[in-house]
Amino acid sequence: MTENPASGRDSSRTVVRSPLCGIFLVGFMGAGKTSVGRALAEKLAWDFEDLDTRIEARERLTVAEIFRKHGESGFREREHVALRTLLEEHDSTSPIVVALGGGAFVQPENMSLLSLAERPSVFLDTPVEDLWERCKAPGEPERPLRTDPVQFRALHERRLAHYEQAAIRIETAGKTIQQIAEEIVQILDLQSRVAHKEPTE
Repeated sequence: MTENPASGRDSSRTVVRSPLCGIFLVGFMGAGKTSVGRALAEKLAWDFEDLDTRIEARERLTVAEIFRKHGESGFREREHVALRTLLEEHDSTSPIVVALGGGAFVQPENMSLLSLAERPSVFLDTPVEDLWERCKAPGEPERPLRTDPVQFRALHERRLAHYEQAAIRIETAGKTIQQIAEEIVQILDLQSRVAHKEPTE
């Protein structure tokens, strides 16, 4: 992986090897990985994929249904296969932004895959209070590991050390989706790759 700016360090010092052909967004449930990922991919004119969506399409079941049918261990097995397949499919000729599920970056085998691929991981660091409010909002999808606020916070604390191993940490509080995407572009020095749309009449 690239340099790991731990919490409190200036993430703008991160140096990423070129050519850059992929960015992986990590963080807890509700951090906005999918929304930021789509915005970032649009800016760069790259492909975008949500790993959970890929798993659901392959299994023809929602993540919650997979948890109920196969347990968390069964879901993690499918998650690892999906990540490995995705990395095999995309190379420097087809750059991609990927939103990982909240537990994907916690699994050592997945972190090993990303390390070997030398593609930067970006931790979207969001206050746990904001995460809880987003996850329990009306219309949000069922999240198998979202229980009560105490267990939710405990799970977040257990995963935090793993997220902080990401190459880059972005504090998201008080920022719009577009601002977060732009910050990632700036830190990774991708301004030259930003897609410039032709003005419409």
